[in-house]
Amino acid sequence: MTRRHWLSLWLTSIALSMAILGPVFGPGYLLIRDMVSTPRSFVTDSALGLSDSAPRAVPQDWLIAVASGVIDGGIVVKALTFAAIVLAGVGYGRLARRVLPAAGTPGMLAATVTAVWNPYVAERLLQGQWSLLVGYAALGWILVAAVDVRRGGGWARWSVLTGWLAVAGITPTGSLLAGLVLLAGLVIPALARRDWRMALTASVLWAAASLPWLTASFLGAGTGTADPGSVALFAARAEPWLGTAGSLLGLGGVWNADAVPESRTSPWALVATAALLVVVLAGLPGLWHRRRNPVIRAAGGLAAGSVVLVALAATPFGMAILEWLVDTVPGTGLLRDTQKWIALAVPAYALAAASAVQSAGRHVPKGFAAVVASALIVAPLPDLAWGVGNSLTPIRYPGDWHAVADTITSGHGDVLVLPVGTNRQYAFADSVSLDPAPRLLRADVLQSGELIVDGLSVDRPDSRATRAEEALLAGSSPQALAALGVGWVLVEGDSAIDAAPRTLAQLDLVFDGADLRVYRVDVDRLHSAIGEPSTVERGSLWVAHLVWIVLIANGLLAAVLKWPHRTAHRKRL
Repeated sequence: MTRRHWLSLWLTSIALSMAILGPVFGPGYLLIRDMVSTPRSFVTDSALGLSDSAPRAVPQDWLIAVASGVIDGGIVVKALTFAAIVLAGVGYGRLARRVLPAAGTPGMLAATVTAVWNPYVAERLLQGQWSLLVGYAALGWILVAAVDVRRGGGWARWSVLTGWLAVAGITPTGSLLAGLVLLAGLVIPALARRDWRMALTASVLWAAASLPWLTASFLGAGTGTADPGSVALFAARAEPWLGTAGSLLGLGGVWNADAVPESRTSPWALVATAALLVVVLAGLPGLWHRRRNPVIRAAGGLAAGSVVLVALAATPFGMAILEWLVDTVPGTGLLRDTQKWIALAVPAYALAAASAVQSAGRHVPKGFAAVVASALIVAPLPDLAWGVGNSLTPIRYPGDWHAVADTITSGHGDVLVLPVGTNRQYAFADSVSLDPAPRLLRADVLQSGELIVDGLSVDRPDSRATRAEEALLAGSSPQALAALGVGWVLVEGDSAIDAAPRTLAQLDLVFDGADLRVYRVDVDRLHSAIGEPSTVERGSLWVAHLVWIVLIANGLLAAVLKWPHRTAHRKRL
């Protein structure tokens, strides 16, 4: 691909990303559902993955904690979100260029538009899952890297592939998405050729790229068991006039009805889905003629499998199977938000858009065909623009939050927060969000992992955090809290004080603000008696995280070193 093609690809992806994330770049911090940014985060045991909750944000929280020591944490999250969408557009466009070179630059750019401007991106932004979009962005790059490895392995090609696997591994879900793409795009073709070495190498490198959360899981971080009754709450949701299968084919259907663009909450969702599918269906005949291409075969299998299985998981039969898995196999709670696996259909959709442009190019200019295809994708989803309908607006933390961050120090026990649970609705934010305290404070914040979904409590395990919350609400003594490792109680809002007046009356009030209060549990305790992580456990996770970041850096270095070679090779040709 020439520099001109590269430039057009990057500029298009950057322009689309700016159109989507415009409001994000205003001053302040993002606080919307799962997206929580703070001025500074710290490498606590929870950030490493050593907490009562399952390591769902590993190594994401460690990365933010380390980076925010140098750059403001709000800027870090904004930059990574922007990079995710830009890289998604470039990666899927590059995939189309590699697999369907005859589609030219117009086909490549149509693939970029398909990958960036769709309901999946909109809904995951509204859900605040920026790190999942990082994994989503890596999938196209992984398929391209797999093609390079199949053509002839070498340090540089394997390093680039591993680097992208590590990028996707910023969360466990992204790591699993990358693993499935690697399985379809490299491991299975290698096994079909009986190239056991390539298949084994790819599998080992995926494990290395997933080392932080795999290590945290191995060390027993979190209870590992989700509430099987929550499966129905997290199942893919049918949009108006579409049904569940139709919503999934349109790359929509997220479980949370509040995390949906306004245009997808009416029968207009049918129009938007139909427009997207017109582009995809127009490109399918061209892909079918090239079905022997291993990348097309892998992308088609991933798309068909993800749509069918996710739709099945929303039926009573599928939910029963998933409930059994969640109840029986630790860690399978990661699977219950089934709609997120629809990301696996996007490589095929991007290739289909490029193929549609190539096919239409026999009758009309390819540039015109690309404009029509892009219009059919973008126009029916206008509210993805400008922060998904201006929903991604940065907030300012009140002064109390900055004062509390300075008040609560490390080395004096963990923090217990009232009200209990992780869901919050603050007066200074427009959306429900997670509590920012775990990412803002130097001390570990005890969280049971309990979620409130549609008024129902799910994922409240029998853990130290749960026992500490119950002790506080029951009016237990400061000694009882200290025995559970609690050194601080943070009260958010005046109404929460009434939840535990007897215990709070026995504690030292060290900060009394308009929005927050901090109490100190001023008694001696033996931290080792509550199962504090050992030096070996902390050291193991530090090593795992450092290996992960080194793999990303090594992949970037390999890509940079390969660039002059590719340029010289093109000049010789």
